[in-house]
Amino acid sequence: MNAPQLRTFSYGGGWQSNAALVLAAQGKIDFRTFLFSNVGSDSENPATLRYFEQHAAPYAAAHGLELIELHRERKGERETIYQRIINSEGRRQTIPVYLSSGKPGSRVCTREFKIQVTGAWLKAHGASRQSPATVAIGISTDELGRANPNKAEPYERLVYPLLELGIRRADCPRIIRSAGLPMPPKSSCDFCPMRKIHEWQLMFEREPERFERACRVEETINAHLARLGKPPVYLTRAGRPLRDLFKHGSQLSLFEDYDDEGCDSTSCWT
Repeated sequence: MNAPQLRTFSYGGGWQSNAALVLAAQGKIDFRTFLFSNVGSDSENPATLRYFEQHAAPYAAAHGLELIELHRERKGERETIYQRIINSEGRRQTIPVYLSSGKPGSRVCTREFKIQVTGAWLKAHGASRQSPATVAIGISTDELGRANPNKAEPYERLVYPLLELGIRRADCPRIIRSAGLPMPPKSSCDFCPMRKIHEWQLMFEREPERFERACRVEETINAHLARLGKPPVYLTRAGRPLRDLFKHGSQLSLFEDYDDEGCDSTSCWT
């Protein structure tokens, strides 16, 4: 007798993921296993990790759902995105920084710290080319253009249950609150270049330790590039070091043209 096919939901910690968790508890989507790839307590938004521990995980357990926390391991030890950049002295850039031209550079963070981590779990639990796992991604109808089943790895088949239900991002707060849960924060790494300028300013003003960590990442990468005689890169399209952006108070009016980027939910999940 063949083993039942794996069915998992890729949980990112944001609005869509938690709305999907509630929908699964209500029997409106057929997924009982949610996989959360934690990129590191020194890398992920600490509010997201608190929400996971204090609200999402207890809710899942109370409703018979598996919400499994995964980590990337290297040589038998956990590896975080922040550790990789700092320990390599910027040689392993990993994140999609902006080049001096303003164009975005390449990224490997999503593949190596999300896709490969969950992929290892799926393959260890029987997923293969011959028997692919069904993997759900939390894309809502307002992000329809980001749904691409052709991005699936050989051991998986991508599906989009929120699209099938016609759920918009704006519907997620109602769904989450209907379960008695508070709203989750936006999920992203502390030093993600997809963050908007006003979000950087809020971090600078309210969470200086996180802001300092992001500055250190940018400076570590640029110190490596300087040793190679290469131009600097930045965590924003402003073309200036992050540490210099808010030295003289509010700078939002100077950077309105740059404030139109968001996190790609098909890459980092939501």
